Amino acid sequence: MTRPEITAEGLRVAIGLPSALMLVMGGIVGVGIFVGPAIVAQGLHSPGLVLAAWVVGGVISLAGAQVYVELAARMPATGGEYAYLRQTYGPFAGFLFGWTTLLVVQAGGAAAVAIIFAKNLDLAAGGGLSEPAVVVATLAMLAAINCVGVTWGTGAQNALGGLKFAAIGALIVAGLFFAPHTVPFGPASAPSPDLIKAFGAAMIPVVFSYGGWQTANYVAGEMKNPRGDLGRALAAGVLAVIGLYVLVTFVCLRVLGVAALGKTLTPTTDVLARVAGPAGARLAAAAIALSAIAFLSQGMLTGPRVSFAMARDGLFFRGVARVGTRSGAPVVAILLQAIWTGVLALSGSYQQILSYVVAMNFLFFALSASCLFVLRRRERGGAEGFRALWHPWTTGAFMLACAAIIVASFWAYPLDSLIGYLILLMGAPPYLYWRSRGRARTALPT
Repeated sequence: MTRPEITAEGLRVAIGLPSALMLVMGGIVGVGIFVGPAIVAQGLHSPGLVLAAWVVGGVISLAGAQVYVELAARMPATGGEYAYLRQTYGPFAGFLFGWTTLLVVQAGGAAAVAIIFAKNLDLAAGGGLSEPAVVVATLAMLAAINCVGVTWGTGAQNALGGLKFAAIGALIVAGLFFAPHTVPFGPASAPSPDLIKAFGAAMIPVVFSYGGWQTANYVAGEMKNPRGDLGRALAAGVLAVIGLYVLVTFVCLRVLGVAALGKTLTPTTDVLARVAGPAGARLAAAAIALSAIAFLSQGMLTGPRVSFAMARDGLFFRGVARVGTRSGAPVVAILLQAIWTGVLALSGSYQQILSYVVAMNFLFFALSASCLFVLRRRERGGAEGFRALWHPWTTGAFMLACAAIIVASFWAYPLDSLIGYLILLMGAPPYLYWRSRGRARTALPT
């Protein structure tokens, strides 16, 4: 059955399968892959283990993605995890997710990427650009595009995403076929307790780099066929990104070797320097800048839908639920995210916020996955659409992986992880305030 052009919330339905696929891939691939292989190699001195970490991270993401497809099939509503948690466990659980997403996860990550974009654009241009001016202009431009409407937002994301993946593909080809010297892989390291701890710590930057596949669910309410297209996009998108990440890491190991890779802060720049000489630094900076702005574009499209959904349900400022009459876009939510991201980027506090993200992210991944157990127990008869393969085993395995990553995060970064959870708990007073102002809605719009 064809969905109406405008949802009950006033949002325009305009996202098809190609745009959904680009949203999934664009939400994952930011700038982490340009730095992540070096961070992983610092703790794991075996090429095989470095590659294994990226494969394991991809498998975890793929397992989570299929759980989220069934959740979206059951609740194809704007807000993604906010909607699943709110409908399953009540408005407080949904609000805490939305609170951390707006305050820390989405805006903090976007602020970091905005700064990286400005720095690399300046390097690619030969210097002389004002970093704050570039950040403000970029966020303003992306906010304006997305306020015009979801068609414009997805159009910009598709164009920037296509260029980003072409640049990453060029990096892979350069490292595989044009590097003048390569380094042979050495023997694998013997298992040990220290190695297990090192592997757990190495998984933190890996899963951070894989994060973002779930953000396509935020705009499920604006998809033409969320029950079909979102599942295809998540499966194909995550698989494609696993291939990209493993190939980029393999190229870095092949060209630099695991020892040199673990000592550098700019692995892709070093690879291109081996291939293209002094021009390699500018080429790498251009690729990173392109990837950064494409990631920002995706976040500006998807992230505001969470705060929009909270406001729609009476759990946030009512004005944030305002939809443009002609655009059918949540314009106030978009502007709110752009402004808060800019504040964090210009203040420099985003660096601290980023260190809190992983432990909180995987808490909500696990809680969202647990919704599937509750919803299946509640159902009478079959559910329409996709069913997660081998549930409850795969869903339970994904939740255990999330728990292991949370433990590894506290093990490796105890203070930062604790601060992250304190920020989470700080959402309780604002929730009680908005809850007291009026009874929040108990049902999701269809």
